[in-house]
Amino acid sequence: MGLFSRRDKAPKAAADDQPALASSQSKTSLTSASSSIVTPINTSSRVINRTSAGTTSTAGPGTPLTPFSPTGMNPTLPKVDMPRPPDPQLDPAGYLRSLSAVRERCQILWSKALKNDLRHFDVDMRKFPDVVSFVANIIKRDYDAPFTTIPPHGRYQHFGVGGRDRIAHLLATWPEDMVDNTEKCKRMIDLFLVSVLLDAGAGTKWSYKSVENGRVYRRSEGIAVATLDMFKTGLFSGSPANKYQVDKEGLRQLTVEKLAQGLQSTPGNEMAGLEGRAQLLIRLSEALNNTEYFGEDGRPGNMLDHILSHPSTQASSVIIVPLTVLWNVLMDGLAPIWPPSRTAINGVSLGDAWPCSSMPQPAQSPTSPTFSPFPNTTGQSNGIAPWESILPFHKLTQWLTYSLMQPMQSIMKIQFAGQELLTGLPEYRNGGLFIDMGVMTLKPEDQERGLQHYAEYCQRTGTKAVEVAPMFEPSDDVIVEWRGATVGFLDMLALEVNRVLKAELAGGELSLAQVLEAGSWKGGREIAEVSRPNTKEPPILIDSDGTVF
Repeated sequence: MGLFSRRDKAPKAAADDQPALASSQSKTSLTSASSSIVTPINTSSRVINRTSAGTTSTAGPGTPLTPFSPTGMNPTLPKVDMPRPPDPQLDPAGYLRSLSAVRERCQILWSKALKNDLRHFDVDMRKFPDVVSFVANIIKRDYDAPFTTIPPHGRYQHFGVGGRDRIAHLLATWPEDMVDNTEKCKRMIDLFLVSVLLDAGAGTKWSYKSVENGRVYRRSEGIAVATLDMFKTGLFSGSPANKYQVDKEGLRQLTVEKLAQGLQSTPGNEMAGLEGRAQLLIRLSEALNNTEYFGEDGRPGNMLDHILSHPSTQASSVIIVPLTVLWNVLMDGLAPIWPPSRTAINGVSLGDAWPCSSMPQPAQSPTSPTFSPFPNTTGQSNGIAPWESILPFHKLTQWLTYSLMQPMQSIMKIQFAGQELLTGLPEYRNGGLFIDMGVMTLKPEDQERGLQHYAEYCQRTGTKAVEVAPMFEPSDDVIVEWRGATVGFLDMLALEVNRVLKAELAGGELSLAQVLEAGSWKGGREIAEVSRPNTKEPPILIDSDGTVF
């Protein structure tokens, strides 16, 4: 049965069962001639079934929700003054590494997109209402109004593929009298951080066979299940007393071969960018030497101690933490893990930030589509400083932030102020949604260049070209421009989806994180499955090392 075939949904759990997570099994069909969207009628009896493209599992009985489940939409917090980002004229590197810079800088490029003034893409805003309808209908298909059960976007949901809430089962194995909530939360932070860092595109060849039930999973969900299995065996732990942790000693012992074994990456089942992922985790072992954030034993979960003891953390009836406290731990504490080839200013690596020709340019700016590393200078020419040509995204750090908030909110009851600073994630599912639905179209000369890159990639790697698509490296100007526009379009999408669903929301409002979770990311995957049914790949491919996407 095809992924988009209509079929009966799994029956509701018994009345005394907890509700199960929502299904992502697609039953949407598209009629390309009219660009109309046909939605399913039956939206009842939902169970978790975040099936990945090519996943062989089907929905099983509903499993109990953990405390990670949403308890209400957009809780109201006392006003907390957020610190301002660094002044870019005085500290351009500090500014570009800040969370505020992502939306501020991407809005410059997005304003060009709205005027169809991009260098590499044609933009047709007449198609945007189709995207809004498509995403709104996916949300209505998978969740009951007023949609309060939609969780915020985060890694936790991926562990529930196939109808089994693996995190709930893992938490249940730790006795309350032996493992308190603080330790449980630290273990979840350990697990989620490693799982997110490994969560780049796995490629079309790779799949993972669960050691628990023998089912096969792919892509993000497959990586989640594989990471959980490795975590439970103690692969990332160097402590004989606790295999359920990640620490610097355990990661120092990691090799490409050990990670390949854990991910079941073998000839014919290769994971893309395996060596890059392994090196990322090995570099993480060095980053964990930062005792201020990660304690003497160098454990990611120890960031909880730093966050709770931070001077700006408010602890009264509710623990309130400014989001920037968590952000700074991740940006500063994990800075050593990023490849040294990343964009830098005055020797300070910016992480996931790249020069872009559609941004304001100094007088002597590069003209080739792929930029050289950013010069170590803060000088100005023609009134424009060199830093202004850089677009920051910090996708993996934002994905970490979304994901690590989940256990801290749910287990420790921490509330984070300033979540509105987070943006939509500029990755190929969210970005592919706007290309596959016609809002953005790659210009012919770039299409030709991307197809040539793909042909060279296939020849270099021995990949069989099934569904040909343009390919670029993450630093290519095409990719940077695409990602910058995606951030702006996701903000616009969240506003428009709330407008379309206003009646069903009954006075509530979906956060951007909920729209990402229930609509855009899922929609990007599903439209890719329709557009390229053999590979389910995005419309633009990334020749990646496994550290960006």
